[in-house]
Amino acid sequence: MANTEKRPLELLIAAPRGFCAGVDRAIRIVELAIEKYGAPVYVRHEIVHNKFVVENLRAKGAVFVETLDHVPDGVPVVFSAHGVPKAVPHKAEQRGLSYLDATCPLVSKVHRQAERHVAAGRHILFVGHAGHPEVVGTFGQVPEGAMTLVETEADAESVVAPDPDNLAFLTQTTLSVDDTAAVLGILKRRFPTMVAPGADDICYATSNRQGAVKAISEQAELVLVIGAPNSSNSLRLVEVAKRGGARAVLIQRADDIDFGWFDGVTHVGISAGASAPEILVREVVERLGTHFAITEREVATVEENVTFKLPRGLEAA
Repeated sequence: MANTEKRPLELLIAAPRGFCAGVDRAIRIVELAIEKYGAPVYVRHEIVHNKFVVENLRAKGAVFVETLDHVPDGVPVVFSAHGVPKAVPHKAEQRGLSYLDATCPLVSKVHRQAERHVAAGRHILFVGHAGHPEVVGTFGQVPEGAMTLVETEADAESVVAPDPDNLAFLTQTTLSVDDTAAVLGILKRRFPTMVAPGADDICYATSNRQGAVKAISEQAELVLVIGAPNSSNSLRLVEVAKRGGARAVLIQRADDIDFGWFDGVTHVGISAGASAPEILVREVVERLGTHFAITEREVATVEENVTFKLPRGLEAA
């Protein structure tokens, strides 16, 4: 088909999008561990929720396992960016395994806050999704029963606090800013003396990516979010786009695109979750270029310049 016959399509590319500083750091930790110790390096849980990233690291010599029971003696193990319960490094130490903690520093910050609240005698209401590795890791920082999970507005209305005047709240870092605001509004109404975190727990990257998707969803009929189906922050981006009035679809790769979605569409928004690399964004743009005469416009809402230090002993590698 000649280029002149292609229908025009404007792509609104959200900025910021894709990798955040915590994901960058986690991937770099695995790569440097392989350089320093040689393959294989074991990783407990997917380092980040992205199949492309995981397969890339697997090709370099990373072995992904769900429990330490699958890690042989004498090899290094990396803990994923989502964080792990305290019992996991404790078990690694008991077995004499050397480990590297790739937990995002913003998740680690929530872990420390949880410990401080419990030390101060407060019960914690934790806003998050049951079973998500970040939630499992945070609950594993404190004694059983010290924290109660609140998932929905209905939960917030019905949760029973052991001591209503001695409460604090914390949140999963990858939630929707709007959804969390609604849940927290109910909790604050019911428990006005509840102690808030020192700073907002929803991470800067989650907030920034949601803000950018909000901006493109006001101008696009369809928004494509590149991310994994088990990536909390990617699923939230889809919800944000829908709330902004656009149709929104989560895709993992360009191969997932169905050109039937584009009937009557003139403006398409594109974003990527915090664990999706830029190469997948370019792949999607190229695929759209095979069917449409595309023009690209980046819609920038904020500039990011956050970086996190690597663990000691890896900087030299």
